[in-house]
Amino acid sequence: MREAPLLVIFHGLEGSTESRYVRTLAHHAAAQGWHVLAPNFRSCSGPPNRMARLYHAGDSAEIDWILSRANQIGGGTSCHAIGISLGGNMLLKWLGEQGAHANRRISSAAAVAAPFDLAIVGDHLSCGFNRLYTRHFLSTLKPKAEKKFHQFPGLFDLEKTLEARTLREFDDHFMAPVHGFSDAQDYWTRCSSKPWLASIRIPTLLLNALDDPFVPQAALPDASLCSMTVFRDFQAHGGHVGFVSGPFPGNLQWMPHHLLAFLSRPTSPSLVLGDRSE
Repeated sequence: MREAPLLVIFHGLEGSTESRYVRTLAHHAAAQGWHVLAPNFRSCSGPPNRMARLYHAGDSAEIDWILSRANQIGGGTSCHAIGISLGGNMLLKWLGEQGAHANRRISSAAAVAAPFDLAIVGDHLSCGFNRLYTRHFLSTLKPKAEKKFHQFPGLFDLEKTLEARTLREFDDHFMAPVHGFSDAQDYWTRCSSKPWLASIRIPTLLLNALDDPFVPQAALPDASLCSMTVFRDFQAHGGHVGFVSGPFPGNLQWMPHHLLAFLSRPTSPSLVLGDRSE
């Protein structure tokens, strides 16, 4: 009897294993007989991590370490990965860096609502109504930064970090210096996954919604930027990691069903691509 596959789920910015989308995916996969591993990135499990760093958008080394451990835990069973939002960007960057070697760790992958171009998305979140989302992220990121400063005094400019009103300002004063980048622009440029999509060599699904308030259409990759193993699935509606379907008030089952259908049969993407039924 074939061993049950293992699914690794990477959460998004300031998410965790408690995030609704992680739990929905995990429950659906478990109901289908899959094993599930959902790690928390550094500082996202509750207590602050002990090192000077946190997690960041291009932390592909962390993805590699987690997938290596997942392979050890899985004991040879087939392994697959889903990255959500920021976790999707991290996963895609790792896939591109690894190229054909990625199949040593996983058989197929999917990224949901990945930002792709961090500069476009970061600046987009500083405009208009989107500033509310920025405030939400900064409301948890700033306390983490303050705790990190007390752990490592002088590591960065705490006053300017706490004064930040945009993600660019926060990343300029905290994320960039703490993680080895010169400024936010350097961080966003070097960590965006879009330049790596052409180097991906295992079946990978890009699931985004054209009405995503976080990720504008300008950030989405053209087909010319993707390898032959990357399948773009840009739905007309779905918001940011929502994809609610069915009659009011709707349900969240479409996305996990859609993703697992692809991961189970990635050589036949036509079976799952296309607009969903409302």
